[in-house]
Amino acid sequence: MKQLESDKITALYCRLSRDDELAGESNSIKNQKLILSKYAEDNKFQNIRFFVDDGYSGTTFTRPAFVELMELAENGQIGSIIVKDHSRLGRNRLVVGQLLEEDFVRLNIRYIAIMDNIDSSKGLNDFLPIQDWFNEMHAKNTSQKVRAVLKSKGEAGVALSNNVPYGYKKDENDKTKWIIDEPSAEVVKEIYSLFIQGHGTFEIARMLTERNIMTPAEYFASIGRTFPTKLQTLKHQWNATTVASILDRQEYIGDTVNFKYTVRSYKDKTKVNLPKEEWKIFKNTHEAIIDEYTWNIAKALRNNRKKPTRTGRKSIFSGLLFCNDCGKKLYFQAPENNLKSKDHYRCSSYKKNISLCTSHWITDEVLQGLVLENIQKVVSYMKNYEDLFIKEQLDKSSKEEAKTLSKNKKELEKAKSRIIEIDTLFQHIYEDNISGKLTDERFRNLSFNYDKEQQELKIKIEQLSKEIDNTEKKTTDLSQFISNVKKYTEITEITPEILNELIEKILVHQAEKIDGKKVQEIDIYYRGVGIISFPVSLEDMTMVIEKMLNERKTA
Repeated sequence: MKQLESDKITALYCRLSRDDELAGESNSIKNQKLILSKYAEDNKFQNIRFFVDDGYSGTTFTRPAFVELMELAENGQIGSIIVKDHSRLGRNRLVVGQLLEEDFVRLNIRYIAIMDNIDSSKGLNDFLPIQDWFNEMHAKNTSQKVRAVLKSKGEAGVALSNNVPYGYKKDENDKTKWIIDEPSAEVVKEIYSLFIQGHGTFEIARMLTERNIMTPAEYFASIGRTFPTKLQTLKHQWNATTVASILDRQEYIGDTVNFKYTVRSYKDKTKVNLPKEEWKIFKNTHEAIIDEYTWNIAKALRNNRKKPTRTGRKSIFSGLLFCNDCGKKLYFQAPENNLKSKDHYRCSSYKKNISLCTSHWITDEVLQGLVLENIQKVVSYMKNYEDLFIKEQLDKSSKEEAKTLSKNKKELEKAKSRIIEIDTLFQHIYEDNISGKLTDERFRNLSFNYDKEQQELKIKIEQLSKEIDNTEKKTTDLSQFISNVKKYTEITEITPEILNELIEKILVHQAEKIDGKKVQEIDIYYRGVGIISFPVSLEDMTMVIEKMLNERKTA
């Protein structure tokens, strides 16, 4: 049965984008509703219904309320569409033109834009496409201005993300600052702890789901915050992707990371991820939930994650084993006969091509025994001779590192000064070129050379800054390593947590036969301190301690 014209809906459509908010109260949703209501009442329109899109750009037409309106229109339920002004309908001239000239005509819809004196029942003005073009150019110019402001803020270290990461909330006194949200931060800490203990992302997601922990989307909804992901039908249903995204966020160590993505254009708001080289990272801008030492462990584990073997068994040394000769990873292999004593590792180069390297074959049982013995020595050594250990570590390369650090800092300051100097030179040659003292060709050559030198200096500054940061954080890493070792008073077996917290990598040597016996060495590099050497006897230890005491007396 055909719907009567009098029964059809009069759609009063309101739209406000974040950019329109800058124009003031005149475009507010409240103001639009007042104007539309009065117009509809004065002109005796019936069956009135509001459709509101608050915070949506006019360049996109996938706005929720507009989509709903058009679905009703396609079903023949809309008689008229009324907007405050023509730009409320949209700022994409091609789509708006199609709506006015084709879709609204086909659907027998009357279109009215009050402030622009547009009424399709009286015919459309020939200059309307020009107005649509101006509306689109307004959106383009506004987008460029907003991008310029965001770029300036981002380069100054202000966080550009509107969505504060799970674990943080905005400071009530300063909305640009993030502070820790304790309930969600505890979940973040637990995720990192479980991951370092050897649990994978799927396993962690399952554990959180079984314990009925609210997902980030559910938690934000419970405290009145919006979240870009929609709520799932199943309650407390965590997934591996959510866990992985938490493990990958550098913001949890107190850093601000800007320019991780951009949009395709002012019309297409689809996000495009940018390469890490283009990210801008600002250190220590807010309180950390995860210390950098722990985050680096998680990052290394993420980079070296490996699927289980066909038997389902996984190696606790995943991502830690490397060939001493070719430097490639050692692959874990678990025979299908389920005999754990036969679990072993082989050089990945050798596995691909036996001419590239030797096997470096070692069983999981032997490796665990060697590593356990070494870790037990470290724990015992630290327990009895902590002061000596700290002194040895600081003395090991302190003189050379101090010299390098001083040199790098001087080079950094020199490079920064030269960049400022080049800016001044640019100004001088520009003025000389304008006044005629410098030819255009000479100006172009000098400009090219100065620009090239400045770009090279910027790269050098970035490299030097990283080297200085790495050198200065070694003392922090040493303190963290000692703190981690002290957690373990007695170790009787090695676990993924112990390995991941203490060990950075293990180099496996090729086995050799010496005096008819198979001998195989491994080099264990501990996080932040490298290889740890131990005195071979009590006499050696006594001599070392006496030497240290004598040095203190001399000092």
